[in-house]
Amino acid sequence: MSMITISKLGKSFSGQRILRGIDLQVEASQVVVIIGPSGSGKSTLLRCCNGLEVAQEGSISICNQHLLIDGKIIADHALNDLRTQVGMVFQSFNLFPHLSVLENVTVGPRKIRGMLKEQAEALAHDLLAKVGLAAKADAMPATLSGGQKQRVAIARALAMQPQVMLFDEPTSALDPELVGEVLQVMKTLANEGMTMIVVTHEMGFAREVADRVVVMDQGCIVEAGPPGQIFVNPTQERTRSFLQAVLRPASV
Repeated sequence: MSMITISKLGKSFSGQRILRGIDLQVEASQVVVIIGPSGSGKSTLLRCCNGLEVAQEGSISICNQHLLIDGKIIADHALNDLRTQVGMVFQSFNLFPHLSVLENVTVGPRKIRGMLKEQAEALAHDLLAKVGLAAKADAMPATLSGGQKQRVAIARALAMQPQVMLFDEPTSALDPELVGEVLQVMKTLANEGMTMIVVTHEMGFAREVADRVVVMDQGCIVEAGPPGQIFVNPTQERTRSFLQAVLRPASV
């Protein structure tokens, strides 16, 4: 079953074409990883998938709901409903600094889904245990490491019980030694069958976890296929040159 269908998506900003005729389909429980050079439109595409950016051309359907039809966004009330089905984790953690970890995770279910406090807190404790932060429920965000903050952000997104998760370079703001703890949580979600689109520069994660890898450049999808094809036998020269640059062994 298709969870996300994107057709002929196009977006311009200040006269510059950011996305050019994007076609993409994501099946239920599939992990699609989007890679490519900076400025290729990866994050813009992801943000179009929950209405944070609005494309002027094309259509988007998510979880059997239309988000964009022929360049026209659906009504705001329907958009808010759709966002409860689509969780998003950003580069920056966007935690509420004045709320505890537990409060950060429960605020969405309580305010948007109308969940009772006791139910929301029970769900939050389960999710914090899932991301390895059961002992941090009462902590304030300022006391956490970057990796811990990002894992709280993942738990907060999961608390809305979404059908789809979008990750926009979730490890790019982290110190290298903290990247692994976040990627491990994402691997667990993938193994549990969560439908995911991940924009990342972590090629090892793409190789290991992705069902499909999408390569973007200059607002276009250059190539898409299983990791074995993309990383071992890419068909496009642009893919080969990009991978040669990002996979080149670091000089000592």
